[in-house]
Amino acid sequence: MNHTVHSPSPAGSPSEIDAFIQRLLRLAKEKGLSAAEVYLSSRESFRAMCQQGAITGYTVHSTRGISLRGLYRGRMGYASGEALGDEAAGQLVDAVVESASLTEDESVQELYSGDSVYPPLDLYEPALDSVSPREKLDFLLKSEEALLSGDPRIRAAASNSISTSSAEVRIVNTFGLDLKSRDNLRVSFLNALAKDRERSATGSAFRACRSFDPAEAEVLAAEAREKALFMLDAAPVPTGAYPVIFDPRAMSSLLGAFSGIFSAENAQQNMSLLSGKEGQTIASGAVTLIDDPLLAGGFASRSFDDEGVACHAKEVISGGVFTTLLHNLKTARKAGCASTGNASKASYGAPVRVAPTNLYLRPGTLRPEELLREMGDGLVITDLSGLHAGTNAMSGDFSLIAEGYSVRGGQKDRPVDRITVAGNFYSLLKAIRAVGNDLTFPGSSIGSPSVYVGEIRIAGK
Repeated sequence: MNHTVHSPSPAGSPSEIDAFIQRLLRLAKEKGLSAAEVYLSSRESFRAMCQQGAITGYTVHSTRGISLRGLYRGRMGYASGEALGDEAAGQLVDAVVESASLTEDESVQELYSGDSVYPPLDLYEPALDSVSPREKLDFLLKSEEALLSGDPRIRAAASNSISTSSAEVRIVNTFGLDLKSRDNLRVSFLNALAKDRERSATGSAFRACRSFDPAEAEVLAAEAREKALFMLDAAPVPTGAYPVIFDPRAMSSLLGAFSGIFSAENAQQNMSLLSGKEGQTIASGAVTLIDDPLLAGGFASRSFDDEGVACHAKEVISGGVFTTLLHNLKTARKAGCASTGNASKASYGAPVRVAPTNLYLRPGTLRPEELLREMGDGLVITDLSGLHAGTNAMSGDFSLIAEGYSVRGGQKDRPVDRITVAGNFYSLLKAIRAVGNDLTFPGSSIGSPSVYVGEIRIAGK
């Protein structure tokens, strides 16, 4: 078994951290920075994997990092590290001065003085952090046991993992801003392998939430087993144009692959066709696309972004009309508008970029079975693969390997695999005929209900 434990950086007491932050900001001012910001991030994570009744991987990781941003002679500099103390503070400030002196980015940048009100948001569940490693490992073993006990055609858990994380972020700057957030999350994934004579298929189940229920092991097993067994008799359909419904998992994958087109950063770099199209109709009237950082239970929910701007929900597309790009302070200044609260750092040492939070299509009123009846005959796409190689974010074109099932007379028919679905994301948004009521976030902060998109070209047998 691969058992890895990463030693944490010295944690420092809260008073020691406060003293270090104030020392860092004071030194930044002494060295000539007109404004400075400290970004402190700490994270504890656990991950384990199981196969054939044995724990095959076990990792505990604890990290803490500090980054300093500052304006020196009108330009922004960056530096990051892990250590506290006078020497570390001096090194960070000197690195920011050097970074600002060397940067070729002449755009006007700023640090944020703060908002008068920040929305209250509870993203931390103490009970999750109290779950012991033994309980998590038992969950893995129990889910595999439940998976294998249901049907002899289920031969193995192709993948079985659980991970938990607990993280804190604090932002403090020379304008008096001092913000703190804390969240945690549990992620479980189970992939079943089914075999029957010469045929084989897989089926997966996924959960991401801030709770832990041992009974969910059997629920995951049943879901993965059902999907794998259903796909055992899958076959491609003849090549042609078919009415298509993307189920929540497939539509979320497609939306995630093209989510960058809504970034003002990409638009300003001519990497999105939506540049300058605010106020124009870019989708059917059934489409409302929401970015909601305040979504209850959302994977990417937050009350402030990584520049300290208060977050709020916004409709990126409203009834088919494109209303706004997503902005941070830098892109908003360039566009002459306010930040939408979408500043994001991939890690404590990463630069500030633009990213969506909880991005999803607003659900409609039709149940999934009603969408099937409305379509009549066609295909439901449940899984897409090849999203990195098969999508062109600039043009919106996609050509992706897919699987799902056929629909006949408004009823679920037979499983389908080894097909390729091809189209254009911008055209697909305009072609959407109906949106289901089954909003799901299947594995990330990008979500969608089932979506009936009309006819799409399918390459099969």
